[in-house]
Amino acid sequence: MLLFDDLLGIGDAAVTLPAIAPEARRRRLSALINSAAMAQPEPAVYVVEDVHWIDEVSESMMAEFLAVIPQTPSLMLITSRPEYRGALMHASGAQVIALRPLNHAHASTLAADLLGDDPSLADLTDHVSTRAAGNPFFAEEIVRDLAERGVLNGAPGAYTSRGDIGDVDVPATLQATIGARIDRLGVAAKQTVNAAAVIGSRFDADLLASVVDSVDVAPLIKSDLVDQVRFGRRAEYAFRNPVIRAVAYESQLKSGRAQLHRRLAATIQARDPASVDEDAALIAEHLEAAGDSHDAFDWHMRAGTWLTNRDILAARNSWRRALLVADRLPDGDPDRMSLRIAARAPLCATAFRVGGGGAEIGFDELRDLCTAAGDKRSLVLGLNGLQTLLLFNARRQEASRLADELVALLDSIGDSTLTVALSMGVATAKHETGEMAELLRVTQRIIDLAENDPRKGDQFLGSPMAVALALRSSARMCLGIAGWKADLNQANAMARTFDPMTAQAANYYTYVYAVAAFGALLPDATALRDTADVLARAEQSGDDICLLGAQAARAVILIHHNGPDREAGFRLLAEMRERSVRDRFSLLTVPLADIHIAREKTRVGDLDGAVELSRSVLDGFYDTGGSIWCALATTALVEALVQRCGDGDLEQAHAAIDRLAAVRTDPGFVLHDVALLRLRALLARAQGDTIAYRDLRDRYRQTAADLGFEGHISVAEAMP
Repeated sequence: MLLFDDLLGIGDAAVTLPAIAPEARRRRLSALINSAAMAQPEPAVYVVEDVHWIDEVSESMMAEFLAVIPQTPSLMLITSRPEYRGALMHASGAQVIALRPLNHAHASTLAADLLGDDPSLADLTDHVSTRAAGNPFFAEEIVRDLAERGVLNGAPGAYTSRGDIGDVDVPATLQATIGARIDRLGVAAKQTVNAAAVIGSRFDADLLASVVDSVDVAPLIKSDLVDQVRFGRRAEYAFRNPVIRAVAYESQLKSGRAQLHRRLAATIQARDPASVDEDAALIAEHLEAAGDSHDAFDWHMRAGTWLTNRDILAARNSWRRALLVADRLPDGDPDRMSLRIAARAPLCATAFRVGGGGAEIGFDELRDLCTAAGDKRSLVLGLNGLQTLLLFNARRQEASRLADELVALLDSIGDSTLTVALSMGVATAKHETGEMAELLRVTQRIIDLAENDPRKGDQFLGSPMAVALALRSSARMCLGIAGWKADLNQANAMARTFDPMTAQAANYYTYVYAVAAFGALLPDATALRDTADVLARAEQSGDDICLLGAQAARAVILIHHNGPDREAGFRLLAEMRERSVRDRFSLLTVPLADIHIAREKTRVGDLDGAVELSRSVLDGFYDTGGSIWCALATTALVEALVQRCGDGDLEQAHAAIDRLAAVRTDPGFVLHDVALLRLRALLARAQGDTIAYRDLRDRYRQTAADLGFEGHISVAEAMP
C-alpha cells in the first residue's frame, strides 16, 4: 500500500519507501491492483486517456491489468491518437472505435460554447469551427489566441467582440496558433517557456532557475500554457498539452536549444554529485540533444552500467540509446567502430535476462565487428550472453557446444578476472546437460582463479565463487565424491551476504538439485529459512530470472518438506511455470514443474494424467540430447506405470529403465545408478519377483547409505 500511495502521489512524505527495484515495484503493484479488481463484485469502468504518451512501465502495468478485465464485470476505455501501436492495442477481445473529427454541427456547438452567445460573434463562431476542422483542441487554442490579441473581450464562454471581426485573421494550423501565442509573451516568460520545453513535459522551479536568469512562470499559467502541479517549497509545473511543449521546443534556434541542453546536463551533474550515476541517463539525453555525441555515448553507457543490477530493462534501453549514437557517427570518426562494439556487447550479454526467448540480439553483427577490430573481450561477452540465452530456451546441447567455444576464447585472452566472471555460463550449461566431470573442472578453475576473493569477477554476479561452490557441490554429488555437503553449506552461507541474484543462484543450484533431482538432501529448517529469505529478497529485486529461480527453490522445499505449506509450494510452482511459458524467461523451469505435477498426479490417483505428462517431459529431454533431469523424469514415469499396472505398462516401465541405463555418462557418475536400483526394485515387485525385489531393495539401501543421500535413504527405508 505504501507503493500504491506513492504511485498515486498521495504518500506520506515522512515515510521512507522500502528499497524495491523499479521492475519489482511494477510487478508488485500489478499484483495488488489485479487482485483487487478480481475481488471487486460491482461493475466498474476504467478510463485511460492519451496512451500515446504512456511510458513503458505504465504501459506494462496496464497490459497486465487488461488481462484480468475479461474475468471481471468491468469495461476499460482507452483513448489514443492513431499513431499509437503499443501493447494496449493488441489486447485480446478489444474493440477499436476510430473517432472521426467533429462534424460541422458539433464543431459549431463547441465553438459557440467557447465564445458565448453574443450575436456579434455568430460569424466568428462559424469561422472558428471551420478552421478547426473538427479538432476540439485547435478550436480552444484559436479562441485563446483571439482573446490574447484583444479581438475578444470578456471571459471564456461569455466573450463579446471589440469591433468588426469580418477581417480577423485566424492561424492556419494548431502549431501556428500556439506559436503565435508564445511569441506574444514577454522576454522573461518566453525564455522561461523555452527552457521548460528543453527540460521536459514536467519541470520544477529550481531546475528552471539554474538555466534561466529571470524565471517568469506566472504569464505561462495565465495564458493556459502550463499548470502548477505541485505547491510548496519545491514548486513543479507541467505543460497543459504535449503539443504546446513540442511547439515551444521546435520554435527555438538549434544553437540556442543545444546550449540549454548543455547547461542542463552540467547543472544536473553539479547539483548532487553523489547521485550522478542515478542521473546518468538524463544527462546523456541532454548531451545527445545538444549534439555532443561522444559525451552522450559515455553517459548512456554509464547509465547502463549503474542500472544493470537495479533495472535491467532501463539498462538495456540506455545501451540501445548508446548504440544509436554510435551508429550515427560519421565513417571517418576514429572511435566509431570501438563505440559500436562497446554498445552492442552488453546488449548481447544480457539478452537472456529480459525474456522473449528467440528475440534477435544482434550477435552476428557483434561478431563481425569484433573480428574486424580484433576485439576478443567484447566478443566473449556477447558469446556468453548468446550461450546463456540458448540454455534458457532449453537448447541445451547447442549451449554446451557454444560453452566449449567460450572456454577456448577465454583461454586465448588469459584474463583471470574475466574467466571467473564468464565461466559461470559454461558451468551452468554443463550442469544442465549432465557433463559433471567437465562441470567439476570448470568450477574448480573458477574457485582456484578467485584466490579466496568471493567478489572477484563480479561483473554479472556479486560472487561467482559462491555460485561455483554450489555447482561444484552438484558435480561432486553426481560423481559420488566426498565434500559435496561442505560445498553446499559454504555456498549458501557465502551467497547470503551478496546480491539477490547470487543468493538465488546458490539456493537454486543446491536445494533444487540436491533435494529434487538428486535425492541427496531432505529439506530441513535451514532450507525452509534460506529459501524464504531468498524469495523475499528476489521479490524486491527487478530481475525476473532471479524471481523465477527463487520461486523454484522455495516451491521444491515446501513440496518435499510435506508440511502444511505443501499446497502453497504447488501454487508457487504453477505461478512460476505460467510466467516462464508466457514471458519465456527460462524454459528450463517448465520441466521441473511438470515432473513435480506428474508425481503429484500419481499420488492422488490420476495415473493416466501422470503417465502422459511424465512421458512428454522425458521424450522432450531425449529428443533434445538429454538432461540432468532424465533420472527424475524417468522416476516419475515408472512410478505411474507400475502403480497403474495396465496392459503393457510394465513393459513400458522396463523400456524406460533401460533407456535411462543406456545414457552415456562420465566415469563415476552415480546419480543414475542409485535411481535405477530403486526403479528396478519397483518393477520387480510389480512383476511379483520377490527375490529380485529384495536384492535390489537392499542394494539400493546400501548405495544410498554409502553416498550419504538423505532423500534416497529415507525412501529406501520406507520400502517394504
